[in-house]
Amino acid sequence: MANAPPRATPVSLRRTAAKAEEVAITYVGHSTYYIDTPGGIRIGTDFNGAYRTGRLPDVVTMNRAHSTHYTLFPDPKIPHVLHGWGENGQAAHVSTRVGDVYIRNVPTDIRRYYGEGSGAMLKDGNSIFIFEVAGLCIGHLGHLHHKLDETHFAAIGRLDIVMVPIDGTYTMSLDGVSDITRRLRSSIVLPMHRFATPLDEFMRLIGQQFTIDQRSERTLKISRETLPGTPTVIILEGV
Repeated sequence: MANAPPRATPVSLRRTAAKAEEVAITYVGHSTYYIDTPGGIRIGTDFNGAYRTGRLPDVVTMNRAHSTHYTLFPDPKIPHVLHGWGENGQAAHVSTRVGDVYIRNVPTDIRRYYGEGSGAMLKDGNSIFIFEVAGLCIGHLGHLHHKLDETHFAAIGRLDIVMVPIDGTYTMSLDGVSDITRRLRSSIVLPMHRFATPLDEFMRLIGQQFTIDQRSERTLKISRETLPGTPTVIILEGV
């Protein structure tokens, strides 16, 4: 038996035997999504402590652009708190593995909101966070304040799923964020930070190559194998 040639297993049977691992993505509020990995790790994006559902996250990411996107006093029971800004004006450098997920960041600039220099840009004061898990690459654009250049796009790479702010004022114009969304051309676009933005206007700007899928539930369960063939904007309940 040891010397016998291996028997080929039909592709259809292999797919049945090896069920794809699913990631659950839940809209919690504002720009906070919970990402639950197959290995049991829960991640909270742009976590400020106000938007919560179920158990505490194991990992939280934060952006300092506005108080609704971070807290300096997170629950001490959260083991991994990842800031999108560095100390002493330096860029944050996140490259870490927690359980079955690898987390990294791409620094971006932010607009000063208060005090001296209000309205000016603060270099590297923010981050796009990227989560690689179960064969998926998931990006959260955070409180993005400016267009991305070729260096940003190269650092981001290919995103299967991207979470995009569509308020049209506090972050970027709808034209600006629509340009970025088209360029990334992710399989799934998850809007956030919406306020009163008409969804029809966002869909008009990103173009006819995207379809829209409005859901009546807050959680999306997705695997590499179940990504849509056409770029799709999925609107979860509450967005």
